[in-house]
Amino acid sequence: MQTHSESRGWPGVFLVWAIALAGALVVVALAYGGTGSWFGDASWLGVYGALGVVLAASVLAALVTQLASRRPAGFVARASASVGGAVIVVALAAAAVAPIAAAVNG
Repeated sequence: MQTHSESRGWPGVFLVWAIALAGALVVVALAYGGTGSWFGDASWLGVYGALGVVLAASVLAALVTQLASRRPAGFVARASASVGGAVIVVALAAAAVAPIAAAVNG
């Protein structure tokens, strides 16, 4: 059972998921909109590099939000949930852009 002090860091988990979702939606929308160059990479794998940046930003946000909560109890569980959720969101976005990447390659 969680105490009140242990549950105070959980809004940060949802914030990180929202950051990952927003970033992934932007990348997917741009990919389907015809963007061909991502951070100077015009290859078909460039979109995955952009998703990697979204994941990296989510991981940093996870650490910052959990450290900012100043709640050591449950830190590992909250940080793991934050990063795990962000990985799932970015993986779904990677699957969503796979047809575009395959079309550019083919």
